[in-house]
Amino acid sequence: MKTLINKKIAMATCLWFDKNAEEAAKFYTATFPDSRVDAVHKSPADYPNGKAGDVLTVDFTVLGQPFVGLNGGPNVTFDQAISFQVFTDTQEETDRYWNAIVKSGGEEIACSWCKDKFGLSWQIVPRVLIEGMTGPDTAAAKRVMEAMMTMKKIDIAQIEAALRGEPRLRRAARRA
Repeated sequence: MKTLINKKIAMATCLWFDKNAEEAAKFYTATFPDSRVDAVHKSPADYPNGKAGDVLTVDFTVLGQPFVGLNGGPNVTFDQAISFQVFTDTQEETDRYWNAIVKSGGEEIACSWCKDKFGLSWQIVPRVLIEGMTGPDTAAAKRVMEAMMTMKKIDIAQIEAALRGEPRLRRAARRA
């Protein structure tokens, strides 16, 4: 199995976990496409938070991006200053990723933000949201931003309605 070092990549994000880096890597790679666990490395010696033979690092790829999960112990935790943005094209894709993260012990936050059971923050962002907020029509951008501010998981139909200048859709009407 090739490690990240063997692949001659220029950079990988290292995520510090409390003895569950392999579990996290398996969760992320099962959730997102173009993802895999590349290698699991066991410690050759005892270290402050583990023993020789314990999983020390896990090389994994999520959505084509390389990561290293480090079983560093409980001294460092994630906060919202770092998050991963995952861009989606459909409501089904948005729902699938959001639900995988939130319903597996995570939590909803606001405005496309959620947190997984490991404490890592994610933003599940439909592309139409970014396009609407950054497009040349400033009135539409304002409406899109205002609609987003009322949501946790982004509702693409609501964002598209805001983009067109239509009043907020009622949830029951959307389901019909």
